[in-house]
Amino acid sequence: MTNRGTNGTIATARLGAGGPEVGVQGLGCMGMSFAYGPSDAAESRATLERALELGVTLYDTAHAYGAGENERFLSPFFKAHRDEVVVATKFGLAIDPDDPTKRIIRNDAAHIRESVEGSLRRLDVDVIDLYYMHRRDVSVPIEETVGVMAELVREGKVKQLGLSEVTAAELRTAHTEHPIAALQSEWSLFSRDIEANVVPTARELDVALVAYSPLGRGFLTGAFAKAEDLTADDFRRQQPRFTGDNAEANAALLTPIREVAAAHGASLGQTALAWVHQQSAMHGLPVIPIPGTRKPARVEENTAATRIVLGEEDMALLEPIAAKVAGDRYADMRFASAGRE
Repeated sequence: MTNRGTNGTIATARLGAGGPEVGVQGLGCMGMSFAYGPSDAAESRATLERALELGVTLYDTAHAYGAGENERFLSPFFKAHRDEVVVATKFGLAIDPDDPTKRIIRNDAAHIRESVEGSLRRLDVDVIDLYYMHRRDVSVPIEETVGVMAELVREGKVKQLGLSEVTAAELRTAHTEHPIAALQSEWSLFSRDIEANVVPTARELDVALVAYSPLGRGFLTGAFAKAEDLTADDFRRQQPRFTGDNAEANAALLTPIREVAAAHGASLGQTALAWVHQQSAMHGLPVIPIPGTRKPARVEENTAATRIVLGEEDMALLEPIAAKVAGDRYADMRFASAGRE
């Protein structure tokens, strides 16, 4: 399932049956220029370099992250390390400029072709290593969408195909059109709905599971306890889990994580990440979490979680948490796999 790391680097895992070997933990780059309030560009660039030194090779971005700004920000790093990194970006989701709480979703051929050319230009690469459908437009048959994505592979613009937040049935249909290397969905101690149907289907089809928000958007680290702790432009202020009574109830759920963390001399975040990494062995498929950070020290902390092994008693303590979480992941769950299963 995974290969051991060497010289202090993290282990590796394969993206799908024919995909590349990548570090078993990737890096979510969205927050470097979008969604999580102000960021320091120099510190973010240092974070990218430190991650690579530690064996992180899968870097995740999307057109939607700042209307292409995140792709442009990452371009110099990718250019400097093109043969060492796996570039993953996405099409199909945009934020309504007039209302940041609303999403615009398109999976049609014209949009896909316009999007891939834009991403290639902003990233300044000849080919995108992993190209995801960011969100599902149910008005377009998924086999049509993946059919266009497959054309991009044949044209040499994309190497591997990925999907994000699709149901098990949608993944199966897509896979018949063209092999899917990776499925990206939220998976954490707070979000486990994909385990019922999506994860078993990914295992059956030999699709890697790329777990986004494995730290519950930072909540599982104890970095904040309620939406009011965040800056006014932080998108997490809009999410049901972090507001009002939900936030108070969910903060109480960190108690068993603290207990397990203390037993291992680990941080809350490391414990939450170790739990995600352990799902690979438990479910029998490659699981590659992509925690986001903008600090080199945090990358060091996060990658160290790959070496933490939780015991049966630890896992038993953590098992009940997800069922007690108050509030949905999003205000509108139609765009998440759980909203359509």
